[in-house]
Amino acid sequence: MKKELSLPTTGYVRMPAVLYHFPVSRSTWLAGVKSGHYPAGHKLSPRCTAWKVEDIRALIEQQKEAV
Repeated sequence: MKKELSLPTTGYVRMPAVLYHFPVSRSTWLAGVKSGHYPAGHKLSPRCTAWKVEDIRALIEQQKEAV
């Protein structure tokens, strides 16, 4: 059973939460970040990247408007 991941109002979220709310594959997400279609993450440590919740919410709203 998949755990419900909610987006906080502000702050940062890591890859599993991003992909839960924006359902694409990890490789598609990273290619989109590289090409500029998706927001870039912020390195919190050498092995930890997180995305601003505000950026993810804006991306979701942008996709809703495009449909």
